[in-house]
Amino acid sequence: MANDHAKTAHTDRLIADAIRNRLGREAGYREQALKIYPWICGRCAREFTHQNLRELTVHHRDHNHDNNPSDGSNWELLCLYCHDNEHARELDAAAARQVGITSLGATARAPATAQPFSNLKELLKSR
Repeated sequence: MANDHAKTAHTDRLIADAIRNRLGREAGYREQALKIYPWICGRCAREFTHQNLRELTVHHRDHNHDNNPSDGSNWELLCLYCHDNEHARELDAAAARQVGITSLGATARAPATAQPFSNLKELLKSR
């Protein structure tokens, strides 16, 4: 029992440390991005003020949250809606690649080789 409690406490500390570190990183690059860029969504061009600034997010162009160059070249400011849409598009594209759908929407598969009417002439003659 005591050993289980120690493991749980250790796991809880690790999780709390990871969350604290992530929040610290996010606060750092978010503050930098808000100083560098105008408070406008890079997709829909919605403007933000101090009252609604919490709805403006920092999107990592390469999707790597640890890639935070100080010049902001891996960031763009997106509103919550556009940011969600961006990540949904990435998930949709990944899922499409798994099932073999091309960018044009056609399924990438071998061409059909069946010839269902190949003997139609003979079938019609027999009638």
